[in-house]
Amino acid sequence: MKKKFLIVVADYYEDIANDLLKSALKLIKKSNKIKIISVPGVFEIPVVISRKIKNYDACIALGCVIKGQTPHFDFISQATTNGIMNLSIINKKPIGNGIITCLNKKQAKARNKKGTEAARAVLAVLSQK
Repeated sequence: MKKKFLIVVADYYEDIANDLLKSALKLIKKSNKIKIISVPGVFEIPVVISRKIKNYDACIALGCVIKGQTPHFDFISQATTNGIMNLSIINKKPIGNGIITCLNKKQAKARNKKGTEAARAVLAVLSQK
């Protein structure tokens, strides 16, 4: 059965975002309707999903946060993760978390299949009865 997916991708690190998106699309592209929305950073992902979630069967959040010299990394990562989880529970719809949190760009590049993992998780939840 054809499903409607919303993918919200933070393109702050454009090359990483593109890899995440490609990996997610490989898994869900077949016979599904997909809307892709780009946002500047991961912090914006939950609000965009909250505005659109009623129109979709599932959502996937993609992006990357790289630790810098300040605690900003911790606040952004935690707030975004909590926001995504709360939206999923409140709306009773799966939201795949494909947001990479890492210490440097090399680690992020090594995890570019996280989009596939997030898509696989969403498909697993959708298949539950």
